[in-house]
Amino acid sequence: MWNKRVGRWANATAVRPERRPKAVVEGRPARMSERRPSTSLRTNGALALCTILLLASCRQAPEEQRFPKPHRAVSPIIGDSFSTEDARDRLGEAEQVMALAAVRPGMWVADVGAGEGYYTIRLAPAVGPRGRVLAEDIVEETRDRLAQRVQRERLDNVAVLLGKPDDPMLPPRSFDRVFLVHMYHEVQSPYAFLWHLREGLKPSGLVVVVDLDRPTKRHGISPALLTCEFAAVGMARVDLKMLAGGDSYLATYKIAAPRPRPAEIKPCKD
Repeated sequence: MWNKRVGRWANATAVRPERRPKAVVEGRPARMSERRPSTSLRTNGALALCTILLLASCRQAPEEQRFPKPHRAVSPIIGDSFSTEDARDRLGEAEQVMALAAVRPGMWVADVGAGEGYYTIRLAPAVGPRGRVLAEDIVEETRDRLAQRVQRERLDNVAVLLGKPDDPMLPPRSFDRVFLVHMYHEVQSPYAFLWHLREGLKPSGLVVVVDLDRPTKRHGISPALLTCEFAAVGMARVDLKMLAGGDSYLATYKIAAPRPRPAEIKPCKD
């Protein structure tokens, strides 16, 4: 499937060969005692994920586009994790988010701004050996640590990618779900970011945003402002729900209109 999209995905980088861990997954955490997938299935999965990284090296750089700047504050990046994994697991965060996002076996999903991989590691068994997870981050050291974790967890359906601040470098028309968890308010160029990101969705795909309902300068974004910025690039909100056990919300978005030219995008006011 990935090899049909060669030529549209590049400038994303794999871990350098001398440092590269095996950044592919078997569809289960190593600690689980499930039966391993067949050799042919694991081989096909590895080939598909190797093709992902090949695509990342051969995508042509697009013509420089001029996107509007956000008319709001942008939160600084303060770390590669939102909270401790134990604390998030006690709240059942990942299970709740994946249930609301209707993640199913066989899906292709992207974890954009993956950080330490809290969602990446939990999405891998949720989509199973026939599904795929692409974990993206823009910080090379973070990407490398996540690739090493993927190797330790023996996850053969996961690929790890270095993206750009304004372009996650997703292969086009590939993903059923794209997750943006507690990271969107840190994106410096949100309109350029969303303009590129939407191209990675399948026609029925959804972007899943988890964030806090607070001003962007306090590391959150209101649902109204979030929806306005998505609408500026031709996307519409499908659902909005508060998450139990905290003050975060989950919003999902779909493609609702053709992608506008960058000069046509009108920035939203906070």
